[in-house]
Amino acid sequence: MTTVSIKRALLSVSDKTGLIELGKALADTGAEILSTGGSAKTLRDAGVPVKEVAEHTGFPEMMDGRVKTLHPTIHGGLLALRDNAGHVASMNEHDIGPIDLVAINLYPFEATVKSGADFEACIENIDIGGPAMVRSAAKNHGFVTIITDPVDYAAVITEITEHGGTTLDTRRNLAAKAYARTGSYDAAIAQWFTNQNDETFPDRLPFAGEKKQVCRYGENPHQAAAFYSNGENRPGIATATQHQGKELSYNNLNDTDAAFELVSEFDPATPTVAIIKHANPCGVAKGATLLDAYKKALKCDPVSAFGGIVALNGTLDAQTAEAIIEIFTEVIIAPDATDEAIALLGTKKNLRLLTTGGLADPQQSAQMVKTVAGGFLVQNRDTGRIMEEDLKIVTQRKPSTQEMADMLFAFQVGKHVKSNAIVYVRDGMTVGVGAGQMNRRDSSRIAALRAGEAAEMAGDSESLAIGSVVASDAFFPFADGLLAAAEAGATAVIQPGGSMRDQEVIDAANEAGLAMVFTGMRHFRH
Repeated sequence: MTTVSIKRALLSVSDKTGLIELGKALADTGAEILSTGGSAKTLRDAGVPVKEVAEHTGFPEMMDGRVKTLHPTIHGGLLALRDNAGHVASMNEHDIGPIDLVAINLYPFEATVKSGADFEACIENIDIGGPAMVRSAAKNHGFVTIITDPVDYAAVITEITEHGGTTLDTRRNLAAKAYARTGSYDAAIAQWFTNQNDETFPDRLPFAGEKKQVCRYGENPHQAAAFYSNGENRPGIATATQHQGKELSYNNLNDTDAAFELVSEFDPATPTVAIIKHANPCGVAKGATLLDAYKKALKCDPVSAFGGIVALNGTLDAQTAEAIIEIFTEVIIAPDATDEAIALLGTKKNLRLLTTGGLADPQQSAQMVKTVAGGFLVQNRDTGRIMEEDLKIVTQRKPSTQEMADMLFAFQVGKHVKSNAIVYVRDGMTVGVGAGQMNRRDSSRIAALRAGEAAEMAGDSESLAIGSVVASDAFFPFADGLLAAAEAGATAVIQPGGSMRDQEVIDAANEAGLAMVFTGMRHFRH
């Protein structure tokens, strides 16, 4: 049973890539070829002898092709154990011939959904006979070779040519791949139906992904890792075009995703740049141009920016590219880049440039998944957004127009900072970021420290935090975090509110002469 010769093959594919070459190779070995519909026509037009499945089964295709391979002659030929006398007797009694190889790729359901097709078109692109044959052939891989990916045709042809058939190891590997394909196919259908039914958390939640890349290692060199795409049609790290440089590492992928999701929050009419390190922003700014925005973002924390990720919400131009490469940068990601910028960055072989063709929609709903021991947590993507009309002024002093604009910007940036998150902003640029601390006071102090250090490096005489506003991703449970911001020179605060000590914090803000607004919405990011 180690090597199985191919005497009869069934070829029925939606993707015709490599079909003719496979058909000719099998025909040259003397194998009988069964086929259906468009596959049969493609092979016949290429001079490959083909027998229609309907002729083989003695039963015509019907119901617009919905029923053609769902027949005992087909599935008996796939499932029969050749070394089982009872199975062989049944095959002889019912005139069922064995099928030794099946090449199938399924109706393009995922592509149909991605194209925005209507409900009926999606339903018609749910394959039934194909998955049934794949599963039958894969179950009986001891005797049957199942191919679901055209990329495997060449290796199978070579093996048949050199060994007179396929080996058990090959058939077993192809069977595993086949079940992964039918599993992912069913998962895509289930997820689509769930969305059609407006059901957020079904009783069973299947996931599927397609491997894009095996990473050199994971977060650390002793960890293995790979990158999978879930097929979501969203501009970003999974759909971007890489123009140059070596493959992105696990950490590169994670950080670049965080960077691009952040800049996608902002209208491309307002040039915005984010610099990310370890998935946290070390500088974000708006500007008159992308170059202006980049210089402002860099000023916030030039030390952390070294070896970071730069994301832009507009087309990267040569002048901005030239400024970025003045310090070592791992990755640049933008919706597009000019030819001049691409050529300029091409001189930096260790830098990767990615273009996405557009910005991600921050309002697009999706599910976020985090693994835990024995399972996983699922939640909706944080699509929350605060507008000025949503804010509640809770202090005696009202914020100025500039303070209001800076607070909204700071709160939106804070949504992408690991909790506890504190963000200082002045004139449309972050001047201090405090991230990932166990208490809000320490995050506030760290952000103020960054603002002071940035001022020193820029040769400014006073901390960049003076005259800034402060955003907190969640409420201040005590007044100490707010007072730390006031001591640093902040003049206004934006925070969700909702603490049992809100009044204590409001009183402290009034005493310090701060303006403060509540959003009623928090943005924890763990």
